[in-house]
Amino acid sequence: MQSFRAIRRFFLAAALGCVAVGCDRGSHPGQLDKPAPVFAINDGQHSVDLSRLRGHVVLLNFWATWCGPCIEELPSLELMQQELPQVQVVAIDSSDTLDGYQTFLARRPVQLLTVFDAKPAPTSNALYGTFAYPETYVIDKSGVVRRKFIGPQEWTSPEIVDYLRKLAS
Repeated sequence: MQSFRAIRRFFLAAALGCVAVGCDRGSHPGQLDKPAPVFAINDGQHSVDLSRLRGHVVLLNFWATWCGPCIEELPSLELMQQELPQVQVVAIDSSDTLDGYQTFLARRPVQLLTVFDAKPAPTSNALYGTFAYPETYVIDKSGVVRRKFIGPQEWTSPEIVDYLRKLAS
C-alpha cells in the first residue's frame, strides 16, 4: 500500500512538473511592452504610415482574403471600429496577390483602413514575425505593443471593448 502511494505521488509530481514546464514554453510574445516596429505602405489606393498614428491606440490586424477565420472576424472588427472611433484599426493583407485582394474588396467592401502589402517582399508582417493569420497587435498611444491576439476574436466582446476603451482614454 505504501509503495502504491509513493508511485502515485511520483506520477502526480511528474504530471504537475510537466504542466508547469508546459505553461512557460517561451511563448510570451517578444514584442510585448516594446516599441511597435514602424512601417509605411502605399498600395496605390490606400496607405498607412504607422509612425503617423502615434497618439492613437492602433489595432494592427494581419489578415488575408483566403483566410476563413480572418473573414469571420471582419464584421466584429468593423463594428468595434464604429463603436470605438478613437481606436484606429489598420488591416494589412500581406499574404495575397494584388488581384486577389482587389477582387475580394470589390465583392465585399471592408469598412476599415485596409492596405495591401505588396509582393514579392511584404515587410509589415515580417517586422512583427507574423506568418499565420489572423494575428492582431494592440499598440498604445505611445507606440508600444500591449497585447497580441492570435486567431479570430469577437472584437465587440465587453472585455476587449473595455480594455481598448481604457487604453484609449
